Amino acid sequence: MALTGSKGSYLTSDKATMNGKRPRICMLTARGFALNAFRCGGYESEDVLLNIDDVDLIHLRPKNYYNIRESLQKYLIWHDTTRRMVSINMVFEPITFTRDYDLFIVHIPLMRDLIHLSAIRGWKNHCKRSICWIDEIYASNVAAYEVWMPALKYFDHIAVGMIGSVKTLESASQRPCHFVAGAVDTIRFSPYPHMPERVIDLYSIGRIGKELHDTVLDVAAKNNMFYIHDTFLASDSNVFDHNIHRGMYANMAKRSRYMFVAPAKMNMPEENKGQFEIGYRYYEASAAGAIMIGQAPNCESYHAMFNWPDAVIEIEPDGSNVANILADLAEQPERLLKISRRNVVESLLRHDWVYRWKKIYDIVGLNETEGMTCRENQLKAMAEQIGNE
Repeated sequence: MALTGSKGSYLTSDKATMNGKRPRICMLTARGFALNAFRCGGYESEDVLLNIDDVDLIHLRPKNYYNIRESLQKYLIWHDTTRRMVSINMVFEPITFTRDYDLFIVHIPLMRDLIHLSAIRGWKNHCKRSICWIDEIYASNVAAYEVWMPALKYFDHIAVGMIGSVKTLESASQRPCHFVAGAVDTIRFSPYPHMPERVIDLYSIGRIGKELHDTVLDVAAKNNMFYIHDTFLASDSNVFDHNIHRGMYANMAKRSRYMFVAPAKMNMPEENKGQFEIGYRYYEASAAGAIMIGQAPNCESYHAMFNWPDAVIEIEPDGSNVANILADLAEQPERLLKISRRNVVESLLRHDWVYRWKKIYDIVGLNETEGMTCRENQLKAMAEQIGNE
């Protein structure tokens, strides 16, 4: 047994026994209890890695009164002058490694999830390499997280999903920091080969400006268009199962003609302080072959990663020209088909999770696996077939 805790094994499966290989990777996950919708993309990334390498997935298990314990510890961390509280485990059943690994991975959406690390005892002594991959932290917020930085000091590398935060986070953590973008399971989101009918005219998920939303509601009503949008704060809501949730979302996206996109935290200037970044919606919408309509983030990563024609059809942020744009596009069915097909092909070749995991492995100096090569070949074959249609 590779890991032990007060309530037994923390592994998801006996993968080593199944294929005769010793898992060389261990990866921390909160999927057993933290089921906010915004976390499901991260769990999807874990699932892809589980399919392309031999991985021990370490399940965190909360102690009794988890919510109270977590709130208390986070409060104490924010007010801790000793910088030690972030390393004290008040929240989870302790986990102890009993054998060695080549790589320890922590992939978390937010800095405050660094509290998860305190559950594992002595992991540094059992892992040759380590990397912490943080999806979201704005450069302007790094200083505020000073009390959390001691949790990063044992990692060999830090990856961050926001290109504008790399230098600031590297300086604050005193660890090598790298940009690793978000992604999507492009096989799951691809509308090919069965091409479902795009019965959803307009799809908005997550943040959308009020003026734009009100305008789209009016345009949809006047033109008898089917507009699907959030009616509550969906991203923080809990799902029953991350896999089922991502499957449903993918099925909605590849049945949508247009999906609205905007830079991450586009309506929260007090948080992003003018730092424009790519949100997950760009990866998901393009992989599904939807026409992305909205605003393209003016940042280096977007210009490098979405540099194909009509990646985003630009509209005014207040939606003042959205009716005219939609009417104009409706008269160009061949153009729309080309945009949709190009979005899918480019996503298959650029934005699947396998490419991000390959970059993680390259950062830490680990050889890619046969599973990675097989998945990449599958993606290339899919893209080639679509391009030949």
